[in-house]
Amino acid sequence: MPKNPIVIGTVLAVLAAAAFGVTTPFIQRFGHGLGPFATASLLYLGAAIGALPLPRPRSDPSEAAIRLRHLPRLMMVALFGAAVAPSLFAWGLQRVPASTGSLLLNGEALFTVGLAALMYREHVGRRIALAALLMSAGGVVTVCGASLNAAGGLLGAIAIVAAVLAWALDNVLTRPLADLDAAAVVRAKALIGAFLTSAIAVLHGEPLPYWAETTGLLVCGAVGYGISLRLYLLAQRRIGAGRTGSVFAVAPFLGVGAAALLGDRSVNWISALAAALFAAGIVLHLTERHGHRHAHGALTHDHSHRHDDGHHDHAHDVYPDGAHAHPHDHVPTEHAHPHGPDSHHRHGH
Repeated sequence: MPKNPIVIGTVLAVLAAAAFGVTTPFIQRFGHGLGPFATASLLYLGAAIGALPLPRPRSDPSEAAIRLRHLPRLMMVALFGAAVAPSLFAWGLQRVPASTGSLLLNGEALFTVGLAALMYREHVGRRIALAALLMSAGGVVTVCGASLNAAGGLLGAIAIVAAVLAWALDNVLTRPLADLDAAAVVRAKALIGAFLTSAIAVLHGEPLPYWAETTGLLVCGAVGYGISLRLYLLAQRRIGAGRTGSVFAVAPFLGVGAAALLGDRSVNWISALAAALFAAGIVLHLTERHGHRHAHGALTHDHSHRHDDGHHDHAHDVYPDGAHAHPHDHVPTEHAHPHGPDSHHRHGH
C-alpha cells in the first residue's frame, strides 16, 4: 500500500493543471474573431483526438468499460463541461485579458470543493475550508479588477465565473465515471460536446475559422482538454472530486505566466494580490495529510485495481499480473492508513 496516496493524486492533478493552464492565452489568440460555440466545438474535437487510446492487447482488461447505464451521466457532463462551460469561457476571454481569465479559473476549486461536500459528503476540514475562503477572496479581487478595465470587462469576468461553475458541476458529476476507462470517458464526453456546440454554431451562423485557427484550437483542445482531463480523472480516483479540483487551481498561474510571455501587460498589483491569495490556498491543499482508523462496509463495484494495495484480496483462479478490471466484492474490514476520498474511502468524520 502506498505511504500516502494523496501525493500520487496530487501529482496527477498538477500535471492535468499544467496541460490545461498553458493553453488559456493561446485559446484567446486562436479564438479571436470566432464565435464561442465554434471555438468550443474545435476544442472538444481536439480533446477527442488527445484521448485516442494507446495500443494494447484486446485481452488486457486493465480498465473498466463504459456501459449503456453510464450514458445519461455522460450526457450531463458533456452538456455542462463540453458545451456550456467552454462556450461561456470563450465568450468571456474575448472581453477580459488572458491573465484575468486565467486567474478567474481558480474559482473552479471553490465551487468543486463545496459541491463535492454536498453531493458526496467528501470531508472538508479546517485546512480545506480556509483554502476555499482564500481562493474565494482571490476571485472577488480579480472580478473587481476586471471591472476597472475596458468596457465589457465585468461582463466577461462574470461569463468566465459562470463557465467555472459549469465546470465544477462537470467535475462532481464526472466523479462516478473516474473509475472507468479514463480515455474512453474523455472521448465520449468530447465527441458529444463537439457535436452539440458545432450544431449550435451552425444554427447561429458563426463564421468558419481559417486553417491556422482550426489547427491551433485543435492542438489546444488535445492538450488542455483531452490529455488534461484524462490525468484529472486519474487524480479523482485517488483523492476525490473536491481535492482534485483544489489542486487543479495551479493551472491559472501557468496561464498567467504564458500570457505574460506572450506580451500580456495587464498583470498589475490587483493580479498580484489575487495570485497571493490563490497561492496561499493551494499551499494548504498540497500540504494536507490524512490518515486514521476507519471501517469499510461490504461493497461490489468494477474498476481498475491491483492486489498489492491493501484493499483487494479477492480470489482468482490465476492471479493477474498488475492492474486489471472486473466486478468484485469487498468484505467489511477495519484498518488504518493514509488515504484520500477515493471510491473506497467515503466514510464520515
